Amino acid sequence: MSLELAQVLVLLGIAIAMFVAGRPRLDAVALIMIVLLPATGVLDMNEALAGFSDPNIVLVAALFVIGEGLVRTGVAQGVGDWLVRHGGSSETRLLVLMMLAVGLMGSFMSSTAVVAIFIPIVMRIAQQTGIAASQLLMPVSVAGLISGMMTLVATTPNLVVNGELMRHGEAGFSFFVFTPIGVPVLVLAIAYMAVARRWLPSQRPSAGSGRPSLNDWVDQYQLHDRAFRLAVEAQSPLVGRSLAGLGLGDSSAARVIALERQHTLRREVLRVSDDTEIRAGDILLLDVESKDFDLHRLCERHALHVLPISGAYFTDQSRDVGMAEAIIPVDSTLVGTTGCESRLLAQHGLTVVGLRRGRVTHAHGLENARLQVGDTLLLVGPWQAIRVLQSDGHDLVGLSLPLEGKSLVPAPRRAPHAVFCLVLVIGLMMSGLLPNVQAALLGCLLMGLFRCIDLDTAYRAIHWRSLILIVGMLPFSLALQRTGGIDLAADGLLALVGDFGVRTVLASLFVLCTLIGLVIPNTATAVLMAPVALALATHLGASPYPFAMMVALAASSGFLTPISSPVNTLVSTAGNYSFGDFVKVGLPLATMVLLLSVLLVPWLLPP
Repeated sequence: MSLELAQVLVLLGIAIAMFVAGRPRLDAVALIMIVLLPATGVLDMNEALAGFSDPNIVLVAALFVIGEGLVRTGVAQGVGDWLVRHGGSSETRLLVLMMLAVGLMGSFMSSTAVVAIFIPIVMRIAQQTGIAASQLLMPVSVAGLISGMMTLVATTPNLVVNGELMRHGEAGFSFFVFTPIGVPVLVLAIAYMAVARRWLPSQRPSAGSGRPSLNDWVDQYQLHDRAFRLAVEAQSPLVGRSLAGLGLGDSSAARVIALERQHTLRREVLRVSDDTEIRAGDILLLDVESKDFDLHRLCERHALHVLPISGAYFTDQSRDVGMAEAIIPVDSTLVGTTGCESRLLAQHGLTVVGLRRGRVTHAHGLENARLQVGDTLLLVGPWQAIRVLQSDGHDLVGLSLPLEGKSLVPAPRRAPHAVFCLVLVIGLMMSGLLPNVQAALLGCLLMGLFRCIDLDTAYRAIHWRSLILIVGMLPFSLALQRTGGIDLAADGLLALVGDFGVRTVLASLFVLCTLIGLVIPNTATAVLMAPVALALATHLGASPYPFAMMVALAASSGFLTPISSPVNTLVSTAGNYSFGDFVKVGLPLATMVLLLSVLLVPWLLPP
């Protein structure tokens, strides 16, 4: 082993250790590696940064935008509503329809985004039918992972593997080359989960009536008698000053969640921050969490008077003031902070008034509650602020809106246009008339032209952390090739199983990728293992396509633990699953997917 290879492997080991520890976050690890790899002398800085010019990076970004267009126009939400209408009360029928819907949507959208969309849908179905949500959520995560096996653009690892093929002078995969494998795997998974769901927790939810209303959340989070409307009198010392002059500070004892202001012809509810200027005649919407808060003293000191409020917790202002439940994902900046400390929520003008962790609901003492992955927050603020946050799925995902927010899809009339853009992009990719990245960019431009999405929302829709992760891991592939690390790994695997035939080598490659995927993200797994797979094919004198395909399939088979994939992490808390639940259900499924892949891949893509 050369000194250069040893240095690269040490850096790779450090990156894996940081991935496992979860500190720092994934994109920061990638940037650290971009800085450190040129220090080995194996690469120069231009080569370390070359990933930013990779067409696949642009393609992934464009697909995020197209997926957001489907969400903003209500296409994604419409699928969930269709399930509620047609699923009935049959657990098996709901499971089948849900897994099919997630598999189909995940074929063209981020699987994490699709699962985040479906978590509140599952909760709603569970409440309506009395079926345990825990028996439906894991099937949703399984279908989300398998959706990555359906099309070329279904998941980032597919594009990474395809890019590696093209860098080696191969033609790359066609758009639907994965589908003959993904469809049987999805059918197998549906049949398996119809049986395996009985091994999952089966606590039944309380009876309900479908999508919750604002009143339902007021009851669930015990928000009664917490809402006050305070009018600012002309002689108030607050007039002309910022909202910080109220002196409420960062405490959650009392917080202004919105402000009503009368304009010439209409009244408007505005989102607020500490810098919001107060005018005479403004009405402050105040949430008072603590029973010890002295509201009378506040009114006397600042010349405010209390106005009547008829609905429970601002429900009589439901046209302007809304609520939403949102889930904290794995890489959220909110993890470890409190709601009061969140710059994100302050920026959007939203307030945390409730927290649900597992099955326990908290509505008091939130200033001391440190947020965790999978927590569900109840947010209150103007509908406009909720709509803006809904388009920013980086730190909070899976926004569940109440009945009153059903019509809040920003561009519902543009749904046919969004579907047209998606179909056009798929058609162009299938036909080969345009390169994939050009077809995707054309779809993004048409989404903007048809006003399915605007530029600001498009930029927010791109998951920059995922792109940085890919860019940061790509130099490892080049460095390992130059130092002989790829050939060393391929030779080692061939020495172990090479005498047992190509199918055994393919199976071993799948197992190795799955094991690596337990501790590092599946995108990084694909970046590292795709060159090894192609080296194996070269050493065997075989076609590279089945070997590349096995890496892509293994990257989408992270069923085994709640940390194998962000998809699993999202459902683990919502479904109250233990680590053992994932192993118990995931290990047999991963084994079956392995056997089916070894059977189908060499048949469809002869080595």
